[in-house]
Formats: sequence, structure tokens, C-alpha cells
Amino acid sequence: MKQGDGQTADRGRIVNQDQAHYPPVDPIRSGLAGRCPRCGEGRLFNGFLSVRPHCGVCGLDNSFADSADGPAVFVILIIGFIVCGLALWMEVTYGPPLWVHFVLWIPLILILGLPALRMLKGVLINLQYANKAAEGRLDRPK
Repeated sequence: MKQGDGQTADRGRIVNQDQAHYPPVDPIRSGLAGRCPRCGEGRLFNGFLSVRPHCGVCGLDNSFADSADGPAVFVILIIGFIVCGLALWMEVTYGPPLWVHFVLWIPLILILGLPALRMLKGVLINLQYANKAAEGRLDRPK
């Protein structure tokens, strides 16, 4: 196999990344399910948040996947808005002691935040693949 011909060897088979023909996959649906952005069948995650090195079904190299801090920012903003709003409403309406707030809101943050973090990471990685997103580069004038 020549260097730079667009082919990679995956467990004894050749996967041509430039000419692989797969039906279009909805990036939102496959991201929420934690599935491969190319075939929609293989699992995207190894554990809870670690991305697999490649898809077990189609052989897609997941080294492009870099969601960075995006999922965490979205989770903090969305879940924070919901929990802060509910906590303020409860404080104004009922005025419970501080321990009630801790008992209610800390578990709610964990119950809502952890699954949302995994789903949003999957969606952002799938959108990154679907839109062929890459690291930004500056064009140099010639």
C-alpha cells in the first residue's frame, strides 16, 4: 500500500476512507445513541466518555474526533439554567432550609448532567464528521 493513497488497513481489510459508500446518517440521532458517524451502527464510545480508536463495523478512524470542552459548556449552561431556575423558584415560593436545596439539587445535577454530557459529546463528534470540520487554518497570501 502506498503512502497517502487514502487507504488504511483495518484488521486485514482495506478501508478506503475517501470512497466508502454508506447511506447518509442523521448526526443528531446517531450522536444521541452514541453510534459511529459514518455507518450509524458501530459504537462510538469505549467507556463512558472515551472515544473508540476506530469503528468496529466500518473501520472509520476516529482520530478526527475532538469535541474539546463543547459538551461540558453546553451541559453547564443548559442544566445550570434549569436547576438555578428551579432552586430560585423553590426558595421564593417555599423558603426551605439549605439542606433541602443540597438534597434536591445536587442529585438532580448529576442525574441530568452526566447522561447529557455523553449525548452532547456524541452529537458534536457526529456533527464534526458530517460537516467535515477541521482545525482552523489561516490562508497565507502568495
